[in-house]
Amino acid sequence: MAIRTSENLESIIPSEQEIKLAQQFSKILSGVSLKKAKSVDILLEGVRPLKGVTLPLSVFKLLMMALTQMAKGNAVMLLPVNAELTTQKAADLLNVSRPYLIRLLEENKIPFRKVGTHRKILLQDIMLYKLTIDKARLKILDELTQEAQNLKMGY
Repeated sequence: MAIRTSENLESIIPSEQEIKLAQQFSKILSGVSLKKAKSVDILLEGVRPLKGVTLPLSVFKLLMMALTQMAKGNAVMLLPVNAELTTQKAADLLNVSRPYLIRLLEENKIPFRKVGTHRKILLQDIMLYKLTIDKARLKILDELTQEAQNLKMGY
């Protein structure tokens, strides 16, 4: 497992073996019914003496989401919602250049604060902006698709 760290943010990049294990575990765990559960008890093997732990259901669901992504070979990063990002990290999340992100900040399209000369952006603000532009893109794509169908362009 490769762990990349930057500014106290860790991303876990699964190895081929970890991808296979994640695929096996996610298949097994996805079949477990948790409709009335408030917590999940897990027995830790390989620990002497054997120990069990109780996880809140929300933590178990988070673990399942991480396993699902790792099973697909995706890197996984856990960030608190109130995390503050640098302009470079925020640009990376939006898949844009840092200068373009700074222009968005200066145009007040994304809230930020300055710490000295550095801009800090809340993760939740970046994710809200991303959701907003994704919705706008989908709307435009739907309109273009509808127009292509009206013109009988074969879409």
